[in-house]
Amino acid sequence: MLLRCLRWIRAKIAQRVESLLLRVLAAGPIPKHVAFVMDGNRRYARTHHKAIAQGHSDGFVALRRLLDVCLRLEVRCVSVYAFALDNFRRSPDEVQHLMDLAHDKLMEMSRQGQILEKYGVRLNVLGKISLLPERVQEAIRHPLTEQIFTAILNIHMSYSSQDEMTTAIESAVRLSLEKPEADIEITEDDISAQLMTSLAGSPPLEVLVRTSGAKRLSDYLLWQCNENTQIHFVKKYWPEFGLLDFVPVVLDYQRKVWSQRIS
Repeated sequence: MLLRCLRWIRAKIAQRVESLLLRVLAAGPIPKHVAFVMDGNRRYARTHHKAIAQGHSDGFVALRRLLDVCLRLEVRCVSVYAFALDNFRRSPDEVQHLMDLAHDKLMEMSRQGQILEKYGVRLNVLGKISLLPERVQEAIRHPLTEQIFTAILNIHMSYSSQDEMTTAIESAVRLSLEKPEADIEITEDDISAQLMTSLAGSPPLEVLVRTSGAKRLSDYLLWQCNENTQIHFVKKYWPEFGLLDFVPVVLDYQRKVWSQRIS
């Protein structure tokens, strides 16, 4: 009984500290669009002597934790790299688990999406949806509660940035050919407008975070990463990534924004 009481007190203290920290951060400029490459689930599982499937499940818990943090800071759009096109090359058992996990969590968010409804989040699943199992496609189509959306969550599944850019260029060419011949011209803005993130209503990407220590983008949001995007490579595995790891990212963003304003 005493141990349970102490745990409750510690949890309450941690909540108070977290709320105070978030209020302090929110007093400064906050990025409108933050993206996460959720890397390291498998290495986390091996390090902690867990099954690979459990590592992916723990990774989803981390996603909910970080999504809550971002929404409380009033980040307008959060994008996450959940499943790359290349991931289909992994073992059938791992792919099967990832598809099962995607189905279950998408259905959970649509049926009992407290965090989505609480913050008015519109859920977009972006990628080559046709390659996903039918049950996952059905979960993606499952309607969410009708409401006014004030934030966006982009989950990139069966996604490749090269594929996105190719599709965007094809769409831009098709639209250009529909114009009078004298007006045929394709600009960067035309291509940008046809990107999945643009069609989903996402603002420009300002911060991208990759966990697990790897220093590469792995074909994720290559077009969206522009001269103003701040890229952070963090050593922690994704399931371990939390508020205290995100604080330096936000502070660095604020420092650069203030520096630009002064200059």
